[in-house]
Amino acid sequence: MKNVKSILIFAIVGLMLLSVSAFTVNQTQYVLVQRLGEIVAVKKEPGLYFKVPLVDNLKYFDNRILTLDWEQPAKFITSENKYMMVDSFVKWRIVDPAKYYVSIKEGGEVAAEDRLSKVVNAGLRTEFGKRTVRDVIAGERGVVMDNLRRTADLEARQMGIEVVDVRLKRVDYSEEISKSVFDRMIAERKRLANQLRSEGSAASEKIRADADKQREVIIAEAYRDAQKTKGEGDAKAAEIYNQSYSRNPEFYAFYRSTEAYKNSFKSKSDVMVLDPSSDFFKYMRSPVKK
Repeated sequence: MKNVKSILIFAIVGLMLLSVSAFTVNQTQYVLVQRLGEIVAVKKEPGLYFKVPLVDNLKYFDNRILTLDWEQPAKFITSENKYMMVDSFVKWRIVDPAKYYVSIKEGGEVAAEDRLSKVVNAGLRTEFGKRTVRDVIAGERGVVMDNLRRTADLEARQMGIEVVDVRLKRVDYSEEISKSVFDRMIAERKRLANQLRSEGSAASEKIRADADKQREVIIAEAYRDAQKTKGEGDAKAAEIYNQSYSRNPEFYAFYRSTEAYKNSFKSKSDVMVLDPSSDFFKYMRSPVKK
């Protein structure tokens, strides 16, 4: 009976020792094994492992790619002494847990990101200081990001960190420069608008002057044609009158006199003071002689 109890006690103690000795490493973790403060092992592969109970300590680190993203854009100066607002982010991960732990001690990800932030900002300051505004906005943006990644990765390796990528999300003028740029754009647009108005006014005056000239030409030509037609008509009428007069001068004289009588006595109130023996009353005094 005592043997059974002893076996049970040993079994229980063994299970307890086994439970405090065994540990697992999953796919998203590194595990650092410390023995009396000294690093004795680094477990990177997932699985079941064992440690010395009450002697070994375990430190867990995330092996996934992490993101360092700043809340506010930082200000950097270009080679033209112009300030640019830069919003960027960094993709990084732990590749050497032992070196990472020694470098950051107990600071964890906060301390690592703080040091990495200083490295990246120093690289940005260097890259921007060698380039113009045009270069960093469009011309050499890809080159800037590649150089930043290589420089930051070289520094970060000393902390057991790999810099996977560095990206510039937004590169913009500072508030002072933006206002100056917008004011210059507004002034340029106003200048262009005034130029277009001036050109339009000049074109309008030219078209109006041309239209007035054409109008005068058309009126002059129409008057000329009218006078020509009128002259031809008057000449034709005179010719007809002459022919009529030559055929019967007496009748023509009688006809002209009756027309004169008709026009002279249109109104009953018309009053004429004439000598009755004047030629005007020739055809009223005696009949026409044959």
